[in-house]
Amino acid sequence: MKERIEYLRQQLSIHNYKYYVLAEPSISDYEFDQLLEELTKLEKENPQYFDLNSPTLKVGGAINKNFENFTHLYPMLSLGNTYSEDELKDFDDRIFKQLGHRDYEYICELKFDGLSISLHYENGILARAVTRGDGTKGDVVTDNVKTIKALNTKLIGEYLETLEVRGEIFMHRHAFDRLNQQRELEGESLFANPRNVASGTLKLQNSMDVAKRPLDIYLYHLIENKETIKTHFDSLTAMKNWGLKISEHSKKCNSIEAVFEFIKYWGKEKQHLSYDIDGVVIKINNYNQREELGFTAKSPRWAMAYKFKTEDACTKLLSIDYQVGRTGSITPVANLQPVLLLGTTVKRASLHNANEIERLDIRTGDFVYVEKGGEIIPKITGVNMEKRDQNLLPNTYITHCPECHTALVRADGEANHYCPNEDECPPQVVGKIQHFIFRKAMDISGLGEETIQLLYAQGLIKNIADLYDLKFDDVIRLERMAEKSAQNLIDGIKTSVDIPYQRVLFGLGIRYVGETVAKKLAAKFKTIELLKNATYEDLLSVDEIGVRIALSIVQYFKNQNHIDLIQRLKIAGLQFVNTAKELVLDSSMLAGKSVVISGIFSKYSRDEIKQMVEINGGKNASGITSKTDFVIVGENMGPAKLEKAIQLKISVLNEDDFLQMIGK
Repeated sequence: MKERIEYLRQQLSIHNYKYYVLAEPSISDYEFDQLLEELTKLEKENPQYFDLNSPTLKVGGAINKNFENFTHLYPMLSLGNTYSEDELKDFDDRIFKQLGHRDYEYICELKFDGLSISLHYENGILARAVTRGDGTKGDVVTDNVKTIKALNTKLIGEYLETLEVRGEIFMHRHAFDRLNQQRELEGESLFANPRNVASGTLKLQNSMDVAKRPLDIYLYHLIENKETIKTHFDSLTAMKNWGLKISEHSKKCNSIEAVFEFIKYWGKEKQHLSYDIDGVVIKINNYNQREELGFTAKSPRWAMAYKFKTEDACTKLLSIDYQVGRTGSITPVANLQPVLLLGTTVKRASLHNANEIERLDIRTGDFVYVEKGGEIIPKITGVNMEKRDQNLLPNTYITHCPECHTALVRADGEANHYCPNEDECPPQVVGKIQHFIFRKAMDISGLGEETIQLLYAQGLIKNIADLYDLKFDDVIRLERMAEKSAQNLIDGIKTSVDIPYQRVLFGLGIRYVGETVAKKLAAKFKTIELLKNATYEDLLSVDEIGVRIALSIVQYFKNQNHIDLIQRLKIAGLQFVNTAKELVLDSSMLAGKSVVISGIFSKYSRDEIKQMVEINGGKNASGITSKTDFVIVGENMGPAKLEKAIQLKISVLNEDDFLQMIGK
């Protein structure tokens, strides 16, 4: 009996693969259903042979009321994107400049309009499926993903022992239409678009409900294993050989002109696809070249998304509201006569700033063109002048804050107006407190944005220091606040006093001081007193701190309210001293030396060599200048960099020369 069960599982998996991945079915639907029915019966009669990856479990059944969080081994970064061919040319020029040659290929892929997913396989079996989440952590939705018939939960052929692949889960348009027709018959509200369905479906608690919605998947990224696979194209081939579904429309391009041809072709042909795409993704093919190009804080330097310009609609501008942000920035928002655009009803759109209103010459009562930037966020792109009523008056931008009525200011060279009443203007106060509890700042569990608004509305908090005066009896009285939630909130606030200085500094919400700048400031000025007393010139001496940031910090500490606030936070026990251990130097032989690293190395990775530079007192620099002391070169160093080093008479060392220099 066991042998028959194993045989049926194997045959059904093969037929699933042929039908959903290769689109080459070898048996009829009736024959497939007969095999599935037999297997279901045998598994029910022989529960001792249960297998999590059986084809019968594609119908779901597991209940998951709370999705577990999983931290991605490698962050799921977003891509830089553009709608402009000129910006894509600039991207290509940057690749050429950094590599120093044109000996590189691009892989062009369709940009699917779905939900990103990460799949972890262990010994050929799907062990875990994780959503993108915030890019750092996502939800584990393995049971739901297993219901996707196009996905092989058990790999075939010769596969890596452990691997991670990433892709997109989506829904075909005809499946979406059928789903909406069924909902209409049942008297349920209709879904807006296929992407929303895919996203919402993965969060359903019962995988049996997920299985009723026909999701599909394309895999397009293998976390690189440079020992066995050298290029992105090779990784696509490997994934296909393992039984994973990849798009047949990916293409190698050896020039930016070939990329433009691919974009132009799919800009026209996308309407003939059975699913939605919103652009094309362009990636460097060679993994070694990707490593040399590296990453920014938010995205890889070796990839770019080109987005197709979206459809627009024309509707009437009813009025303009003005919103106040956390930093006091004023954003005008257009209230529109509702209009259907890409499956959703649009009622509001950002107008950005006074310059944009003036550029568009937009007036209340105008008929305006609206489109979705990236097919998500509505924006106004122009005015239909033929429909304009000549009696309409030009828009007059507000002069005072709509919330606290303080006169607005606008700094030279800036597009936005600001409300300077940062300590009393309600949206700014609430926004600052919400920023303070943010995960990358104080990460106060049990406290969300809505609760902050409630606490402020009840007069229980007026600034971030007031959080540390809250008592259980204060918060239990809040609407819909249970005892356990109230206690979790108080406990979360108490625990946050152990958050390190650099994150407290970020949490203060000093204008222009983001997460990275806060780290640099905390490393340079070890206490808040040192930072408070730092001069404008002191601040400018810190790496990557420019005029705008330095002025903002000086201005912040001139405000006595801020000094008093920090004092209260100190009394509450928050960390205002950098207690991180100093980097222990192996030597100071590179003290004061500026070093550039370029190419691929055989004995150590680039990061390891960078670390060796730092622990011997040196400083890593990104580009070669007259201030560079020497360059460490590996294979595939760009000839332009090498030529520049020679022109500037800068010493060039190979890996062995450098290791000998530091005595390693």
